Amino acid sequence: MFQLADHIIELGPAAGEHGGRVVYQGDLAGLADADTATARALRRPVEINPNPLPWSEGFEITDAHCHNLKHVNVTIPKGILTAITGVAGSGKSTLATYELAARRPEAITIDQKPIGTSIRSTPATYTGAMDEIRKLFARANGVGAGWFSFNSKGACLVCKGKGKVTYDMAFAEPVEVPCEECGGHRYNPTALGYTYKGRNIETVMALTIEQALNFFDDERVRRPLRTMVDVGLGYLTLGQPTSTLSGGEVQRVKLSSELHKRGNVYILDEPSTGLHNNDLAELLALLRQLVDGSNTVVIVEHRLEMIAKADWVIDMGPAGGSEGGHVLFAGTPAELTACPDSRTGAYLAAAAQARA
Repeated sequence: MFQLADHIIELGPAAGEHGGRVVYQGDLAGLADADTATARALRRPVEINPNPLPWSEGFEITDAHCHNLKHVNVTIPKGILTAITGVAGSGKSTLATYELAARRPEAITIDQKPIGTSIRSTPATYTGAMDEIRKLFARANGVGAGWFSFNSKGACLVCKGKGKVTYDMAFAEPVEVPCEECGGHRYNPTALGYTYKGRNIETVMALTIEQALNFFDDERVRRPLRTMVDVGLGYLTLGQPTSTLSGGEVQRVKLSSELHKRGNVYILDEPSTGLHNNDLAELLALLRQLVDGSNTVVIVEHRLEMIAKADWVIDMGPAGGSEGGHVLFAGTPAELTACPDSRTGAYLAAAAQARA
């Protein structure tokens, strides 16, 4: 959609501590010749999967009539990457997240919904690395692991480990200010006095995941951190509240805990929402990694770049609402481009031809 803008400002060059700078400012014509991540993505072709994986078994869905589905009968292949496509309101999500999920209760749905709304939830706690980090500090200092948690003994006694104090105002919204006792550090002085390899718990939590992977030798800490690097989130800090993560980051955090599992069914409803093209490439690589692990992956998608790389496509339509709910097409992405009834196929064919 940024192609419709009169003026474009691109930030980068990468994410987290590697970003935060203006790398381009100008119009679309100037961006086309720039050397930025977005400019390179504009020049990158939409390539249709030339070798979609074959399949022989699938999940049979019969007489699906939830919401606007018109008594649909369709087979969703096992062991490959399937994209369910169509215009907004065509029945894509209903087919995947209602019908398939209801008939396969073991299916795992991975979305962009927050994994924690509290500042106490962090990448370290979500992945389980934090428990091991506390144990390392405890053994190194001969004290209990609770001293290295801002939810337990290590917490500032005034703000209870929040780092902030909230004051209720009689005629206005509550006001949040940094805790005067700990200065926003969240830990009490005793906890901050203990160290491991020359760092206290606060400075360790300020490390990025990439830095922490180099700092720790213990494989019980490194293993969950390595999965976060594998999904492209090495720039996050251990102590960053998960409530501050973007939808795409949340999704990748969730995927990180699934990468080494086998034989599962994964459903992702519009996983590309809000993602840059570079992020799309990383997401596709992760989905391929899941498929390579003998998993079944089903995505509900609008982005042509994602649809083109699928092994199988189920296109819903022809329109939205009461005019949708039919299966227009089921086949490979290349075959979709020749389907005369599919709007998705027409746009995919045009995009592949335009970039070529």
